[in-house]
Amino acid sequence: MTFIHKNLADGRWQKLSLMEQLGNIGSEVSRARNWEGKDEKIFSGAVERALELFELTLQDKRWFGRLKEINRAREVFCDTILGGKEYGSTLEDLDRYFLDFAMAAQNTKYKILNT
Repeated sequence: MTFIHKNLADGRWQKLSLMEQLGNIGSEVSRARNWEGKDEKIFSGAVERALELFELTLQDKRWFGRLKEINRAREVFCDTILGGKEYGSTLEDLDRYFLDFAMAAQNTKYKILNT
């Protein structure tokens, strides 16, 4: 398999916490949201990168007990980019959801650095 995020696929991704991984997925969700309906190439690139990050997260053996939850988030994302018929979610909804993980990861890093 050819990865867009080669350095992450080579093991760097597994060094991130789940909050950091989901926060990074959220960055791509946010990009997709920002470019939806404006630039199909940039939108599609963000979607492709988000899906790859989901796959890397699902391959991370540390999250074995969380696979159902991570898979559901991926399923909702896929449904959303295909029109949201199943779950009725929007990219704005998902952007808010993933932002919480990014904020939690930043909070954790800040606490560690200032202890």
